[in-house]
Amino acid sequence: MDKGSDNEIEGCLWQRVAAGPLPNPSGTWSPAFDAFVTECAERPDLASLNALLARPGVLRCLAGVGEGSNYLMNVMRADPERLLRILACWPESHLQQLCADIRHAMSNAEDFSQAMRALRQFKTEVALLIGLSDLGGVFDVMTVTSSLSDACDVALQAAVEFLLREEVRKGRWQLEQADTGTEASGFIVLAMGKYGARELNYSSDIDLIVFFDRDCAEPRLAPGVEVQPFFVRLTRDLVRLMDERTSDGYVFRMDLRLRPDAGATQIALSTRAGLTYYESFGQNWERAALIKARVVAGDHVAGDAFLEDVKPFIWRRYLDYAAIADIHAMKRQINAFRGFGEIGVAGHDIKLGRGGIREIEFFVQTQQLIAGGRQPRLRDPQTRIALQALADGGWITQDVRHDLDRAYLFLRWLEHRIQMVGDEQTQTLPNDAQRLLSLSRFCGFEDTPSFSATVLGHLETVQRHYTRLFEDVCEPQDSKTTLILTGSEDDPASLVALEKMGFSNPAHVIETIRGWQSGRYAAVRSERSRERLSEVLPILIEALSKTADPEGALASFDRFMSELPTGIQLFALLSANPALLQLIADIMGTAPRLAHILSRRRRLLDAVIDPRTFATLPGREELDALVATEIGRGQDFEDMLNRARIVGSEQSFLIGIRVLSGVIDAGQAGGAYAVLAESLIDQLLGCVKDQLKRSHGEVQGGQVAVIAMGKLGGVEMTAASDVDLILVYDYPEDVLSSDGPKPLAPSQYYARMTQRLISALSAPTPEGQLYDVDLRLRPSGQQGPVATRFSSFQRYQAREAWTWEHLALTRARVVSGPPDLRNRISAAIADALSAPRERSKTATDVRDMRQRIFDEKGTDIVWDLKNVLGGMIDIEFMTQYLQLVHAQKNPDVLNTNTIAALENLKAANCLTEADAELIIPAARLYQNVQQVLRICTLGAFDPTSASIGQKSLLARAGGQPDFASLDVLLRETAARVAERFGALVQ
Repeated sequence: MDKGSDNEIEGCLWQRVAAGPLPNPSGTWSPAFDAFVTECAERPDLASLNALLARPGVLRCLAGVGEGSNYLMNVMRADPERLLRILACWPESHLQQLCADIRHAMSNAEDFSQAMRALRQFKTEVALLIGLSDLGGVFDVMTVTSSLSDACDVALQAAVEFLLREEVRKGRWQLEQADTGTEASGFIVLAMGKYGARELNYSSDIDLIVFFDRDCAEPRLAPGVEVQPFFVRLTRDLVRLMDERTSDGYVFRMDLRLRPDAGATQIALSTRAGLTYYESFGQNWERAALIKARVVAGDHVAGDAFLEDVKPFIWRRYLDYAAIADIHAMKRQINAFRGFGEIGVAGHDIKLGRGGIREIEFFVQTQQLIAGGRQPRLRDPQTRIALQALADGGWITQDVRHDLDRAYLFLRWLEHRIQMVGDEQTQTLPNDAQRLLSLSRFCGFEDTPSFSATVLGHLETVQRHYTRLFEDVCEPQDSKTTLILTGSEDDPASLVALEKMGFSNPAHVIETIRGWQSGRYAAVRSERSRERLSEVLPILIEALSKTADPEGALASFDRFMSELPTGIQLFALLSANPALLQLIADIMGTAPRLAHILSRRRRLLDAVIDPRTFATLPGREELDALVATEIGRGQDFEDMLNRARIVGSEQSFLIGIRVLSGVIDAGQAGGAYAVLAESLIDQLLGCVKDQLKRSHGEVQGGQVAVIAMGKLGGVEMTAASDVDLILVYDYPEDVLSSDGPKPLAPSQYYARMTQRLISALSAPTPEGQLYDVDLRLRPSGQQGPVATRFSSFQRYQAREAWTWEHLALTRARVVSGPPDLRNRISAAIADALSAPRERSKTATDVRDMRQRIFDEKGTDIVWDLKNVLGGMIDIEFMTQYLQLVHAQKNPDVLNTNTIAALENLKAANCLTEADAELIIPAARLYQNVQQVLRICTLGAFDPTSASIGQKSLLARAGGQPDFASLDVLLRETAARVAERFGALVQ
């Protein structure tokens, strides 16, 4: 029969939407919908769809959809046949058929791209089907949420099965008989939040936690395949399948941050680690999240067993006073803000705002935590069912349940329409009057006032009940009478005490500490963490008060706390080492960058405790041994890279601490950072060689060396410097290839070695990044090969290099390689720099280059010490220029270090005494101040927002009594250096 005819099966979607409520009662058409109708009318193959569009009810419904939702309009217009297919279907049956079809398509997908496309086409059709069913009144709110959840379940399970089949194909996973690969696989995908409760909203992301049962998985992994890396990679592939946007869209946005200790763990965890975490460190918010957890993909048997094992953590058999304390902290905040901030419509967040969805969910979950251990009927993950259970058990009245249930249904219904507009994960009502009117009509209201009145009615009802629900929550008894535990009112005596300690805003201090005590951050969400914190708080506050800027130090420590994944060990360490607190306080007051590093690597404090840290800088041999030992512990190449980043970050941090503490000056720091970089480069080059040798053997008689340029070459590195490198190799003429199982020509061999070294230094891993690597200073720049043979390097520098390349070459220093090749490269560099050159042409080239840089990056902000006129670039160009034009007659002027080169130029009478007295102190001043800036700041330095402690440290680095004097000195110095640039470069 013809689709869309009157003989169609009764109850198909077009008949039901035609009889349902209108999503846009004004009846207006968008230009896009008008164009769509016209396009359909011009296509004979769409006769059935045009017949449906001729029906007034269908037309008005679809016109309303097109008027209110750009997203759905684009989906309809992209594939009219799909729209016809949906309109002509029985929606419940069609959804089941789509789920069956995607299972079949995924089981037959031949590659990753085919699987991605099938999933995205499935999701798009599901979204249009459910959207039209919702807007046409065919599906109620909870049918929409359950349908979306079911579709997501099918997509995830099909994706996991596909990925495991791919692993079978690659020989890493073994199937048992004819299973799909998920049975007894040990791979567990848990849904959390709304998804776990089968309450997904229209454009929701999905909260997931991925676990694996090692005992189930190991027998099915191929020999040599490690369990955790396998499942981490599988999870990453799952994220890509579901989350990555392509031309076909996306499936569902995935959020994996609800996993245990998300800041410090991999995206797939073993069930043993998960249970240990929950039993030892689990927090109340995690208990609340697990109320809604369910297995949605992978090994359901193993997943259900895990959820059964974690039940004692979620459901306490005794009355949960810790949960009551958390609720009480929330109640205090409600009391503090009651009466402020009116509920509105325009711009209001109907999920997180006052009177919103979260307030209903929050109360339900807290009541479940308190009493669910004793009353299993309260444990249902679905909000409405749990509300009814609370009413049945006498926790709330039936009238309250009825009001909250009605509000919940309306707000979820409204949430879907907000998200349908642009397929965005938002719950915020528009601020703009025209957009708010459009949404009002899309929701079936004639105008904004009638829509606003309905919305306000529900928000105010929720807010009224939400506030009253907490009136009878019992008050916890404080176990301590310390400064921070002062209830909801600030203790007057504490305010006075804090003011005397130097805090200008003691009320803010108490508010900040109260936030810690109420579990605002992950580091203090467990009861044990808060107890440990209470022990050290008095001396912590005292230490912060002794810094140059107590308020700034407190704010920095608050940021530090917010970034900590856990706090128990830190607070225990500080409790056992009170002297360490003052150093921590100093870091917080002066060095946000170090504070940020410290928050991610708490083990750095262990190194700080070591008295040798402040005794002396480690020498190259000691540092080489330390780096080699740490990297040598790596179980594989990836582990070695992680360990290199750990030891590199730790040693860099300790250099910064030494500068901050005054143990070393900025000049010594530049050398220390350079020695650290050289050691890491040398060790990682060895790792790269070993890895390359396994596949490609060696180039017999071949040698490779690393040339450092820029700040590393000049031994002037800072905490934020990148590394400029050139790799030079050589080999006997009669060697045509490497001698491994996969031989490579020497040029290819060393190019691959270079690429792997760059990756080893710069690629981000779970432990971060070591350095940004820049190879643009190699012969021929970006157009040349990444590695250069010695003869080519020598010839290029002698015959072809531009002036700017020879300027850069003045800072070239060989930092790794065999002595013979190192000596030959150094001699070639010296020969190139000592060659005769025309002074006037060189001066013109240098001036032109300086002007181009200034045109692109120049500034009048003196604190941009590199790019400001008269800044570090001018000094470096003058120094490099003078070396080039004098090196032929005075080769001793050459030195890769700027200040050492200036001293050589002065000694050779190539720089006058007057110029030397200006430029050498200016270079020291810039380097000292810049070193501290790089250690202390994240991003550009802004004097107007810098802390007092930072300003004091900078003044000390610049040898000035105060920050204002330093600012004046920098401006005067820059002006004088800029004036001398023109006089010297000619």
